[in-house]
Amino acid sequence: MSLSDIKKIKRQLSREQGAISKDWGGRLPLALIYPNTYYVGMSNLGFHTIYSLLNGYDHVVCERAFWEKDKAARGLPAISLESRRPLTDYAVLAFSISYELDYFHAVQILKSSGIPLYAADRNENHPLVIAGGPCVIANPQPLSPFFDCFGIGEAEAILPAMLPILYEGAGGKRADLLQALGSLPGIYVPLLNNKTPVTRQWVRSLDDYTAASAILTPDTELGNLYLMEVERGCNHGCRFCLTSQAFRPMRSHSLDKLMSQAETGLKYRKRLGLVGAAVQDYPRIEELVSGLRQMGAELAISSLRIKPLSNKVLSEVAQGQAHTITLAPEAGSQRLREVIKKDITEDDIFRAMDNVAEHNFRELKLYFMIGLPTETEADIEATNKLVLNCKSILERRQRSPRISLNIAPFVPKATTPFQWLPMQSTAVINQRLSLLRKSLSPKGINIKWESPAWSEIQAALARGDETLARILANIEEVSLSGWHQAVQDWHVDMDFYAHQRWKTGEKLPWSIIDCGLDPAHLKRELERALRETPEPAP
Repeated sequence: MSLSDIKKIKRQLSREQGAISKDWGGRLPLALIYPNTYYVGMSNLGFHTIYSLLNGYDHVVCERAFWEKDKAARGLPAISLESRRPLTDYAVLAFSISYELDYFHAVQILKSSGIPLYAADRNENHPLVIAGGPCVIANPQPLSPFFDCFGIGEAEAILPAMLPILYEGAGGKRADLLQALGSLPGIYVPLLNNKTPVTRQWVRSLDDYTAASAILTPDTELGNLYLMEVERGCNHGCRFCLTSQAFRPMRSHSLDKLMSQAETGLKYRKRLGLVGAAVQDYPRIEELVSGLRQMGAELAISSLRIKPLSNKVLSEVAQGQAHTITLAPEAGSQRLREVIKKDITEDDIFRAMDNVAEHNFRELKLYFMIGLPTETEADIEATNKLVLNCKSILERRQRSPRISLNIAPFVPKATTPFQWLPMQSTAVINQRLSLLRKSLSPKGINIKWESPAWSEIQAALARGDETLARILANIEEVSLSGWHQAVQDWHVDMDFYAHQRWKTGEKLPWSIIDCGLDPAHLKRELERALRETPEPAP
C-alpha cells in the first residue's frame, strides 16, 4: 500500500465521529465489509446498524472494510479502516450486500485477499466468510460457492445465537463450526447440502434495537444527515418489490424511542433523515414530524407515498429546509399501476402535485419503472402525459419548477409475485427510454436512468443459480465486455435467467429459502396482475 493510500485512510478516520476502536485481546475479530466504495457504504443505514450491533458485544471487535475502484485496478487487497490490517487477520469476514451488482466487488475482494475464493477450498487457517443483505435474503445462490454461510433475515434476530458459536468455534475444526452454524434458524450453509428450507428471521420489536447513524462523516452522500429508522417493511405489497417481501411484516419504532434518538442525533447534525420503505405509513407520522420540528430539527424523508400525502408532513418537511421532494408513481397508466398493485389513481397523483405546489420545494423527483410486465408504448405515452400534467400543476403556483425523472428498468426479483416473469429486452427498453427523452427533455424535464445493459445483468443475478458463480469468478475487470466474454466462455444462457418466463410449477433456484410467504399466494398475485385491465384513456 502506498503512502497516499495510508494518508487517505487516516484522513477519512480523522473526519469521522463515532468510530469504535477496541483492543483485539481475547475478542473475536470480525471485518464488516461493504462491497462498494466508502462513499456508498457509509450512506447505508443497514451497514451502520450492523456495525453498532456487533461492537455492542464486548467479546467482538468489528472493523470496516470497503471496495475501492482505484485499489482494485492496481490489484491491491482490501484492508480494514480502523487498524489497516489485511482481511486474512480476521476470524470472520461479514459481507453486507444490498445490490446484486456488488456481487462483482465481493468476488474481487475475496480474490485479492489471499483467501481461497471457493468455500470448499478453505481450511481452519482461513477466516469464515459470511454474507447477508436484502438480495441475499431472497436468493443467495449465485454467491453460494464463495461463502461459508448466509444470514437469511435480519441481523438483530440472527446474531445473538450466531456470535457465541463463532467465538467458541473460531480456529477449531471448520466442519464442526459449519455444522453448528447450520443448525441455527436463519443460517444457510451451502456445503451442508441441507434440503430443508431456511426460514427468514425477523425481529418482533424494533424498539429493542437502535437503527441510526453510528458514524458521522462528511465524506458520503448523506453526510449532512443523522439517519434514523422510523419503520421497517411495507404492507402495500407492490408486486415488483423485494423490500416488501424481504422485510415483512411492517414494524415501527415507538414515538418515545424516536424522540429520544433524535435528541442524540441533534448533538451531531441539525438535519435528521427519516428512513423506511413507507415512512408516511408510520402511525403517528404527523405527531412525529411536528415534535422533531419543535426540537429544532430540519427534516429529510427518503420517499413519500402519493396516497395519502399529508399536507402537514409536507409543511413540516418544507419548513425543515428540505429542497427536494421525492414521489414514486412507478407507472404512467392506470392499467399498468393496477398490474403492479400500486394503489394510486391519476387523481391521487394530481392531488399530490397540488399539495407539493403549495410548498416551495426547489425540485420534484418522480420515480418510474420501464419495461414492466404487459407494458406497451401506450403506457409510455401515458407516462409522458402524466409528467407534463404534473408540470402544469406545479407551474400554476411556482415559477420554473424543476422536475427530474429517475427511471429504472424492471428487474424481476426472487420471492416476489413477478419472480417468474422475464425482464424486457434491452432493445425495447432503450427504445422506450428514447420516446420519453424525446418527449420530455425538450420540455425542460431532467431524465436520469439506470443502464438497461447493467439491469439485464442484475436480472440474471437476481434469478440466478450456482451456474453464474463461474462467470463471477472468471471476470478480471468489472465491465460489460468482461461479463459478456465470460458468459460466452462458459456457454451460459443469459436469456434463460433474464428474459424467459418460467412456469410457476418449476422448482426455483432459491427454493432453499423460506421467505415466510406461501408460494400459492405469490402465484395468485401473479394471476391477478396478468388479468385483463382497461387500456389507458386516450
